[in-house]
Amino acid sequence: MENKYAEGSTVYAIANPELELVVRRFVKRIYYCTDQSSAQPKDQVYFERELQGYKGATAPLPAQ
Repeated sequence: MENKYAEGSTVYAIANPELELVVRRFVKRIYYCTDQSSAQPKDQVYFERELQGYKGATAPLPAQ
């Protein structure tokens, strides 16, 4: 299984784009992320479709 975001990558939840997350682990198509702004980081679990790479990400332009 191939993951889109590597461990240690900064990602944002689509439902809450203000929250900056760091991918801690990827297991069985599930991303385990931690909130960097929290004093005691607790894992939050997301599927790939619930995450975006960075704020304001757009789809790549088609090749001409």
